[in-house]
Amino acid sequence: MSPNPLTSLDAFAADKLASLEASALRRRLAVTARGPEAAAERNGRALVSFSCNDYLGLAHDPRVIAAASEALARYGAGAGASRLVTGNSPPLAALEERLARHKGKEAALVFGSGYLANLGIAPALVGAGDLILIDELGHSCLFAGAKMSGAQVVRFAHNDLAALRGLLAEHRGAARRALILTERVFSMDGDRAPLPEILALADDYDAWTLVDDAHGLGVVEPGLRAPLEMGTLSKTLGSYGGYLCASRPVIDLLTSRARSLVYTTGLPPASAAAALAALEIVEAEPERAARPLALARRFTARLGLTEAMSPIVPVLVGEAEAALALSAALEARGFLVVAIRPPTVASGTARLRVAFSAAHDEGQVDALAEAVAELGPDCVRAG
Repeated sequence: MSPNPLTSLDAFAADKLASLEASALRRRLAVTARGPEAAAERNGRALVSFSCNDYLGLAHDPRVIAAASEALARYGAGAGASRLVTGNSPPLAALEERLARHKGKEAALVFGSGYLANLGIAPALVGAGDLILIDELGHSCLFAGAKMSGAQVVRFAHNDLAALRGLLAEHRGAARRALILTERVFSMDGDRAPLPEILALADDYDAWTLVDDAHGLGVVEPGLRAPLEMGTLSKTLGSYGGYLCASRPVIDLLTSRARSLVYTTGLPPASAAAALAALEIVEAEPERAARPLALARRFTARLGLTEAMSPIVPVLVGEAEAALALSAALEARGFLVVAIRPPTVASGTARLRVAFSAAHDEGQVDALAEAVAELGPDCVRAG
């Protein structure tokens, strides 16, 4: 008699879990209640969260909540269908118009998430016989979309312009079309891509550039725009969803060819309305947008770290066990700073990813810096 497939499946899962546990790489979901002013609660403990991408604190802004509530009452809880069927709600159309204007583009297209956007964009633009060059520290969804396209995918060393130029010189001639994928702000290191130089290289080799602006929108955004400006609604804008801003022909093509748009239900109207209200606040209150970077630089100055380039500051620890220990010690002090471990980051570079928000105050930032300075060395040695 053949073995019970459920039994063999469970045995496989248990074996893999044991391996992850032994390496301090097993993930577990933790119920976390978020509140205004960077507040969070886990396991009955009140915490100050430094692990949230709500960079301007807009997820709890009364104006954003009111816009979502009004759309919820008027249009219902869900979109009901794909956007190409009946799921293209009025708030979505209004949001796309505002996003395009904000990015200085002719048009925009909203997807169900940033991940879905990047799964759909590359395969709609390039395929077999084409070339994709991607920064080695690009987000997982950039690599996933690139792989799905069927194009030749080549990584280039992080922010290394000489390497990028060399790869373009080596591979561009044999490719019909070329696409460069990078990020404005890299999510785990908080550094920025050298976009003016990348765009100049792209022009030299007739390549198209997509910039993932998930962590830059509204907080470190000013500067040159790429032909393809992708981002999310779930971070600075405090809502949910993803988008692409580009020329009208490109957006029209994606509307017909991006499978992660065509074959999935549209974004709920309340999410679109919330993002639209948040974007209006971003544009109307530049002092709010400047605050997260200022707080991040206050933190790096107090710890003697390299000056922050964005609201994201990595505190490198090394091994996964040590990063978990430091995170737990900080939680005992009232701070939620989640450990980031492989494979999200390279082996030996486990870290605390500290994210700053306009919702934080200077006292909270200083207290965290003091706690990291006090606890960090002990926790690293303990790992």
